[in-house]
Amino acid sequence: MTSERGRGAIVLAAYSPDPELFRVQLLSLKNQSIRDWECIISVDGERAPVADLVAEIVAGDDRFRVIGDDSRRGFYLNFEHGLRAVGADAAWVALCDQDDRWDEDKIATLIPHLDDVSMISGQARLVRHPSGEVTGVTDRVDRGAALTLLSNQFTGSLCVFEREILDTAIPFPQVSTRVATHDHWLAVVAGAHRGTRIVNNVVQDYVQHDANVFGDPSRLEKAGIAASVQNVLGLAERHEGSRSPKALLRMTFWTYVGWRQVMVDTLRARRALPDERIDAAFGAARRWPALNALLRMATRSDAVPSRFALEYRASWLAGALSGGRAAASGIAQRSF
Repeated sequence: MTSERGRGAIVLAAYSPDPELFRVQLLSLKNQSIRDWECIISVDGERAPVADLVAEIVAGDDRFRVIGDDSRRGFYLNFEHGLRAVGADAAWVALCDQDDRWDEDKIATLIPHLDDVSMISGQARLVRHPSGEVTGVTDRVDRGAALTLLSNQFTGSLCVFEREILDTAIPFPQVSTRVATHDHWLAVVAGAHRGTRIVNNVVQDYVQHDANVFGDPSRLEKAGIAASVQNVLGLAERHEGSRSPKALLRMTFWTYVGWRQVMVDTLRARRALPDERIDAAFGAARRWPALNALLRMATRSDAVPSRFALEYRASWLAGALSGGRAAASGIAQRSF
C-alpha cells in the first residue's frame, strides 16, 4: 500500500542493538502496510556490526539504509544525525527505537492525521523483556503547546510528523548536560507549526528493559521524592562532575527550567511562538507569576503531579542562585 501523502522516512537510532529485539523491530517495519518509505538507520558508535545485522535481517530490501562514521554522539544527537539525512522530498517522518515492535498498520493509522496537525502520536502496549508480559498501555494526553513545554507527553517512537518541521528543528539546541530530549524538542517545534495531536489507537509494543535510555515516563511520575533526589545526585555527579552544592544547583536548574528556556529562546529566534504564555513562563524574560499560574493550572488539571510542580519551582530557585538564566541564554544564542 502506498500513502496518499507520498514517500516518507523512518529514522531509527541504533546503538549496540540486542540482535533478537533488533530483528523483531526491523521485520515489523518491513511488514508495514504502508510501503513507500526509506528507513535511515543512524548508528551511534561502530557502524559495521549494525550494518551486518541489517543486511542479514532485511536482505535485499533496499529501503533500509545504514549511516554512521563510528563516532559516539549520544542518543539525542544521533537522532539529529539521522534526521539530517532525511531527503527534502520526504512527505512525512517517523521516529523509531531499535528494540520495540510496530503493529503493521501503525503508519497507515497515524499519517491521515497529518492533514490537520504537524505531529501525531498514538499509544503503546508496555511489554517487559524478556518475559513478554504486557504490563499496561500508555495514556499520553495532548494538552496544548504550553503544557507540552512544561511536561512532554510525546514519546518519539510513537510519533509521525510532517517533514517541514525539520526546517525549524535542525540544528537541535544543545545543552551541556543530559537533559535534552529529541522528542520534547520536536513536539515543541510541531506545536509552533500546525499543532500536535495524540490519539488513543495502540500502534506498537514499547519494550521495557534495563537498557532503555529513558523508558516509560509514567514510571518516573510514580516515584517518590527520595527517588527524585537520588536521580539529581546521580546526574550531577555524571554531568557536572561532582555532588557539590554548586553542581547540584546547576543540575537542578538544567533538568527543568534551563532546558525549557533553551528550547523557547531557540524556537523564538526561528519561528513565532504558538502561545503567549510560553515566553512569559519559560523564556529568558520569564516571570515568576506567569510560571506559578501555569503550574497551578497544570496541577489542578492533573497535567503534572504536585511533586513535579515543587521540583520545577526548586529548579527556578536553583537557576537564580547559580546564574542559570544567563547561561541558558548564551547556549540558546549559539543555537540560532
